[in-house]
Amino acid sequence: MGAQPPTAYRALDFVVSHGFAHRIERLNAYIACTHSGGAHRPTFPICRKCESVAEAGARPVERSPDQEAEAPWFAMEQGVVELEELCPASAEAEKRA
Repeated sequence: MGAQPPTAYRALDFVVSHGFAHRIERLNAYIACTHSGGAHRPTFPICRKCESVAEAGARPVERSPDQEAEAPWFAMEQGVVELEELCPASAEAEKRA
């Protein structure tokens, strides 16, 4: 008997809420956190060709996100930056094509 989908979703919610993984909205996928152990704000370059993902630009949280928001009347709860790019392998393949 396999795990039922709700159990899997609860497990994914747990690992994301505890900082062990990030949800990649564009791909409806998850990626393991490479900077665990502290609050940080990563960006996620996503290759537009092969859909590979990396965690990049992680910097420590110095101020709360709502302190940095341009619209201070909003209380920011979560922010994700996903960038569409070409990975080195896909860029090289495009050059050869």
